[in-house]
Amino acid sequence: MTKIQLPGFVSMTVLLASLCCSLLFLSPSLGQADVLNDEQLFNKLSSTANGNGDIQDLIRLDRVAQSLDWDQASPKDFTGFLRIIRLRNKVEGSDLSGIYLLRAMTGEIYVLSVPQDKKLIEEGAGSYYAGLDEMYKSKMEFSIDSTAATVDGQNYIFARFRDKPQQVMLDKIFKISIVLMLFFVMVGMGLTLTFKDFSIVFTKPRGMIVGQILQFGAMPLLAFAFGHWFGFYTDYPFIFVGMILITAIPGGVTSNLMTYYAKGDLALSIALTSFSTILSLFFTPFLLKFYCANMPSVSIPVGLVMQTILILVIIPLIIGMSVRSKAPEFSKKATPFFSALGLVALLVLIVAGVFGNISVFSDTARYGLRFYSTVFMLTFFGMMSGIIFSKAVGINNYQTRAISLETGLRNAALAMTIAILIQDAMGDFYSSMLVTSGLFGLVMYVAGILSIILFKPLLPLTANQTNGAAVPGMNGAPSESREGVK
Repeated sequence: MTKIQLPGFVSMTVLLASLCCSLLFLSPSLGQADVLNDEQLFNKLSSTANGNGDIQDLIRLDRVAQSLDWDQASPKDFTGFLRIIRLRNKVEGSDLSGIYLLRAMTGEIYVLSVPQDKKLIEEGAGSYYAGLDEMYKSKMEFSIDSTAATVDGQNYIFARFRDKPQQVMLDKIFKISIVLMLFFVMVGMGLTLTFKDFSIVFTKPRGMIVGQILQFGAMPLLAFAFGHWFGFYTDYPFIFVGMILITAIPGGVTSNLMTYYAKGDLALSIALTSFSTILSLFFTPFLLKFYCANMPSVSIPVGLVMQTILILVIIPLIIGMSVRSKAPEFSKKATPFFSALGLVALLVLIVAGVFGNISVFSDTARYGLRFYSTVFMLTFFGMMSGIIFSKAVGINNYQTRAISLETGLRNAALAMTIAILIQDAMGDFYSSMLVTSGLFGLVMYVAGILSIILFKPLLPLTANQTNGAAVPGMNGAPSESREGVK
């Protein structure tokens, strides 16, 4: 079976780079002030529900929503999301558990008038509100009546359903697709691994230790520093969380492929990816919680993050390894398909994720040059730090190339999947975590190509280190390569 040729890889990179560059020149089309006012309103209600305000404000808001005159209401149809702001503590004398909001894709916020009879919002109830508490998970098509009212000096737009909301079909397909693609991609990664691959931790301990420290130590710290330095921590907290998320995610097949083209230590790259994938079950939620602990508007659903990684990463990885151990010949034949699926899945996920949220890029204050340059620097400087630290502890150039790429290139598909699954639970108003992860997935190819170009003068190799090596999963070869200079 033939190897993947470099021109095809370059073509894919050029396509991704072109898509990334096109996002830089999107012209603004939304009113920035209106969007910010709606977001500020959302944040104010969230803060009050979390105990940082007078909870009676929310009780009065709910009472007004129940007593509105809908005779003069205006009908509206739009696509958007349901947001639920739940009260942290139960209020004595009130059965209010939370406030329900509708957010249109263009940013407008509506306070939803919910039936007082809670049986009408239960799954299976014969009303427009049936299954209301589950609607926050998806992009929905809403048909509402809307009317305005003032509560405690604050203007609100209220809504009630005129018809039962329906999940947007493309959103449903997209969510099912990314979960299935990620699951099978991780099965494919498992098909390339054997337990012997993990013995590299004993044969190349320095490379393994430095690689993991850089992945779960240096990169999140770099994201933390950039997030504070460029003001995302205070101005746009969910962009900051997205930066922490993508740097707390393990490496993926992209780093292995890049290491092959960079003539780096492929066996070390595969081992680093495998170990970081397993360690992510603990480190990803821990690092998110650690670096976002003092952000009042952010609450990390640690359990949901761990559950996602366990189901979509660890379990399929184990399944793939089990199949490899019992049916090695089948695994060799199947790995090219799964590896190709990994590349296609990442491309589809990034493109669909970015263009599915293309309207958010009109907010040029949020997603402007500062944002794009920060995400690029995050992946590029991550690779450069991999070089600096590896050479500082005496690791040879062959292994340093692998460590550098493993540090800066991440499993963007996993980060985007986690972002999609937790954004509503966290109240990520503009899907900023998804956008940040998606953009990182694009620019990391550009940064990776630049790094490979710089490897030649910075990390020269000896003649015996530049002989061709098989790409695991790309040509059916076993996941083995030379050991390099000790």
